[in-house]
Amino acid sequence: MIQTPTRELAHADLNQQAASLCSAGHYAEALASVAPLLDVAGTPDASGADCASGAAQHATPAARADALNIAGVCSFALRRFAQAEVYWRECLRTKPDYAEVYDSLGMLMKSCGRLSAAKSLYRRWVALRPSQARAHHSLATALYGLGYKEEAEASYRHALELQPDYAEARYNHALVLHDLQRLEEAEAAYRQALEGLPEHAETYNNLGNVLAALGRPDEADAAFRQALTIRPQYPEALSNLGALLKQAGRFAEAELACRLALAVRPDYAEAHFTLGTTLAQLQRLHEAEAAYRDAVAHREDYAEAHYNLGLVLASLERLSEAETAYRDAIRWRPDLVHAHNNLGCVLRLQDRLPDAVGAFVHALSLCPELAEAHYNLGATLAQLRRLPEAESAYRRALVLRADYGDARFGLAVLLLGMGRFDEGWPLYECRYEHAGFVHFSTRKRLSCPQWQGDALRGRTLLVWQEDGLGDMIQFSRYFALLKARGASHIVFACAPSLHRLMSEVEGVDAVLDHDTALAGSSRYDCWTSLMSAPLHLGTAVATIPPAPRFAVQAALAERWRAELDALPAGRRIGLVWKGNLLHHNDTHRSMPSLTELAPLWSVPDARFVSLQKGAGEDEARCPPANQPLLDLGSRVADYSDTAAIVSQLDLVICVDTSTAHLAASLGKPCWVMLPARDVDWRWMHERADSPWYPDTLRLFRRAPGESWAVSVERVRQALMEK
Repeated sequence: MIQTPTRELAHADLNQQAASLCSAGHYAEALASVAPLLDVAGTPDASGADCASGAAQHATPAARADALNIAGVCSFALRRFAQAEVYWRECLRTKPDYAEVYDSLGMLMKSCGRLSAAKSLYRRWVALRPSQARAHHSLATALYGLGYKEEAEASYRHALELQPDYAEARYNHALVLHDLQRLEEAEAAYRQALEGLPEHAETYNNLGNVLAALGRPDEADAAFRQALTIRPQYPEALSNLGALLKQAGRFAEAELACRLALAVRPDYAEAHFTLGTTLAQLQRLHEAEAAYRDAVAHREDYAEAHYNLGLVLASLERLSEAETAYRDAIRWRPDLVHAHNNLGCVLRLQDRLPDAVGAFVHALSLCPELAEAHYNLGATLAQLRRLPEAESAYRRALVLRADYGDARFGLAVLLLGMGRFDEGWPLYECRYEHAGFVHFSTRKRLSCPQWQGDALRGRTLLVWQEDGLGDMIQFSRYFALLKARGASHIVFACAPSLHRLMSEVEGVDAVLDHDTALAGSSRYDCWTSLMSAPLHLGTAVATIPPAPRFAVQAALAERWRAELDALPAGRRIGLVWKGNLLHHNDTHRSMPSLTELAPLWSVPDARFVSLQKGAGEDEARCPPANQPLLDLGSRVADYSDTAAIVSQLDLVICVDTSTAHLAASLGKPCWVMLPARDVDWRWMHERADSPWYPDTLRLFRRAPGESWAVSVERVRQALMEK
């Protein structure tokens, strides 16, 4: 008797044959073999014919499901992804508990970026195979890709509970722990992953990042170097090592590591960025600029690179370009608070003060606790003359950071300018705590203690000049008061140009240069600055001591008289149009050139004498053709010479320089043209006179945005009326 096989056995053989062909890589043949069992209407087989057939109608659901799974595998291998999805979904309709197909279809969805669909499929797989570690691992990868980090971490952990030696799950678990900033756990997970992946360079690289974040740079260095031992041309590890070396101050090595990373991957934006930060530390700013520009060229949305580019451009004083860089950083990361703060700084430097206020306010809306933004806001509001608001901003900065030197000094000068000396003088002493000020180093240089206002009777006092020449002339009025407090011997260490002038001031016993005074500083009982005297002597606006009347040496006066007498008859008016180039506000307080004063030449009966010394004195040597200008400033030796000249003038007109203090102290009328911004605190606010020189000094204030020409015209009108 001849037996015939049942249809079930025939179908099973067909699937087995197709599975063998599939395993051997003969995907098209395998697909053709199972085609009779598919019965998926509208789905073509390898030849393009419709796969539906009568044979499929007689196949059991199990056989047909197997055939559909094989067809899905073959289609996927042949990169016919849409066809594979159709087969696998039909398979699951035929056999809803076919666990392996949830794995395969989930993998297909994930590879196509359809993570939500993958997640749903993997959840079903986990439900069917709760004890299968790989199912939990696959679900975790989909969850992590969708941003569900906590759920992903739990799924990875479940996979590892089921299979502790699952190295891939261990590594991916470490990644998500790292991303969640659970750094100690991430370190342990990376180390456990290395037990199963001892030659996995990525694990060593990521371990290095965790160790660096944990503040263990030596271990991080070792981890990065191990990654590079395994894979020498590993750009991420090279760049990370570069960043670590930069933080350690090993800039040459950091630069080399970054350049090696870029040799491997020239478009690696992060390596360009790290190279830029290294070059910036080396003050190679133009190269740093190029590196940051390369970073954003390769990754347009790299907000941190745009921000750092702004830092470099601001340092190079290319303010409009820095503004653009900060705005680009904000465009890609609107929450980058320091970009808003720094944008405000460059806007302020460009005199766009209302815009700067807006930037600082925006920064504070993002981070109300940012002390720097409060300070910057205060400084800008002070320039806008919104003084109560500026005071509030400074005070808020100090609440947030009690040791904030810039904010303390800003508040000090604001209060002094408002005449609130009782609060201002104590705060003004903060200059000795500010590492960026010359005063900070004075305390370390001098061997005797600093005077704190205690009794001076019978003690020797060294008065140390650390501020400007004008400051010394203005505050020299305090020598007599210090002497009256009982100091037995007062020595003034100051610039040589002040020596002759100050040697005749009441209360001064000797005048020395700084080097000589420093060498013998241990011989004095204490030292002080003239700028600290108002604090210790309790000066208020109403009790400002009178200016000293500097002695004018008769011989010097006679020497300069002959030259002054050669002028035609008329009012003799001294001029100074520029200050010291090194002054922090010289850009604003000094006139661009002598030509700004040209309108004064039209004043009848006015004879002008140049007192200009240093910057600008060359202009006085070639005076305007229509106005003889007697150049004496370029020939004076020191302030005693200047005093001898000023004593024979009728008026001095100048910008905010030391000459103003000298002329006013000599009792000569002095008109001072103040800048439009950053007016020195000593001139206070809104006043046209000064309590420091109540009878001799007149102030001509420029309004914000006003040109020098407007100020000079007011001076001309005043001269015409005088």
